[in-house]
Amino acid sequence: MAEAEVKAKAKPEAKTEVKSKTEAAPGAKPQAKKLLFNKWDVSEVKVTDLSLMRYVNLTPQIIPHSCGKFSRQEFNKANMMIVERLINGLMQTENNTGKKELAIRIVRDAFELINKKTKRNPVEVLVEAIGNAGPREETVRLKYGGINVPKAVDTSPMRRVDSAIGFLAEAVYKSSRKSKKPAFAVLADELIAASKGDAKCYSVGKKEEKERIAKSAR
Repeated sequence: MAEAEVKAKAKPEAKTEVKSKTEAAPGAKPQAKKLLFNKWDVSEVKVTDLSLMRYVNLTPQIIPHSCGKFSRQEFNKANMMIVERLINGLMQTENNTGKKELAIRIVRDAFELINKKTKRNPVEVLVEAIGNAGPREETVRLKYGGINVPKAVDTSPMRRVDSAIGFLAEAVYKSSRKSKKPAFAVLADELIAASKGDAKCYSVGKKEEKERIAKSAR
């Protein structure tokens, strides 16, 4: 009986020793944060517009370049980082087609200028600009007896993001051709103005124009 009692007491002691060994064992080294362009922390940015949370991807990357990983399916681009989607939008003009390094450099320099002017995280400014430049209502054409009739419809969140990026890229293309300012400075000014909801900037103006036409077609 005395030997059995000694063994029963010894078992929990062995378990506690194992636990102490696992606790004392040094764990893996904490991984360093991935900073966009080795400067900007994307994890601190929050999407305030609930409808856009699913379609504004903020996965941290050092260089926003997925090598066409998300181009096979139509809605798979929602999994692409929002900064890379802006870069791809800048490549859709005849001057920048296929020049991804040039587009990345434009966005990188624009982010540095935004931070210098506003003292804020430029990715946060970009997310706010997309929310303010994406139209919430648009028009479609319905045919009744051979007559085209405009009809107002709600814009899906995915199309809101697509339209906002298209307006921002179009603003950079048109403004940089009309002035001597470099493309990155034009992009920085457009993002700052759009994040404030300024109707004088091109992207917000186009958004309000679409919503105004849709309102008249209700």
